Amino acid sequence: MHQSQEINEVRDLIRSQTNYRPTVGLILGSGLGTLADEIENPYRIPYSDIPHFAKSEAAGHANELVIGELQGKTIVAMKGRFHYYEGFSLDEVTFPVRVMKALGVESLILTNACGAVNTAFHPGDLMLITDHLNLVGTNPLIGPNNDELGTRFPDLSQVYHPGLRQLALQVAEEQNLTLQQGVYAWWSGPAYETPAEIRMIRTLGADAVGMSTVPEAIVAAHGRMKVLGISCLTNMACGILDQPLNHEEVLEVAGKVRTTFVQLVKGVLEKME
Repeated sequence: MHQSQEINEVRDLIRSQTNYRPTVGLILGSGLGTLADEIENPYRIPYSDIPHFAKSEAAGHANELVIGELQGKTIVAMKGRFHYYEGFSLDEVTFPVRVMKALGVESLILTNACGAVNTAFHPGDLMLITDHLNLVGTNPLIGPNNDELGTRFPDLSQVYHPGLRQLALQVAEEQNLTLQQGVYAWWSGPAYETPAEIRMIRTLGADAVGMSTVPEAIVAAHGRMKVLGISCLTNMACGILDQPLNHEEVLEVAGKVRTTFVQLVKGVLEKME
């Protein structure tokens, strides 16, 4: 687990460059980074300029931290996240969440593009994450615990904050937007799941499957942050339709639903305490 001095070094660097003191964090998934372009008076820092930050090679990720104001809130947004499948350690994947906490972030909005496992859902739907399944067989908290950052055995009974979920449902209703709700399963990737694996994942109780979000949510819970998770369902998972999967399709559908997604998140930010 990361040492406090590395986290504090990045916090101090960011604070020395901007007077913004963010209270809300945003991690933007594949094709959803345009939300960061809505941030007012933005201060941008490329990941390459931040010590201890990794750099994502995933398509649809811009690799910069954007700090500024949106809907009256001071926010810090990651345009592009780090993935376990890229070969990063889970410490590297979740390090930005630790930095956000050190900067004073209390609420974290996690977003992703993923596949629908629930056959009642459709590509282009947005799904509120109610809970998750960790199917990767590892955990970002494995190793010595840093008691300054959180307890050894954190409770995960309400990782996705009930109050923030209720708020998102309320905003969706006001915006006349269909917001599905369901369980997100974390798959390591980078290969998409097989049809047999999707049948297993559905049997286990997941409604969607993707290659991110869960490690960040666990670390946020460890740091006692409130988490809201929103998935953009870009495709039906493998084996549901008789067609192969590709990442271009994921980015294309994410692009089509972008406006609705931006509208929902901005509505949530506006109503947040």
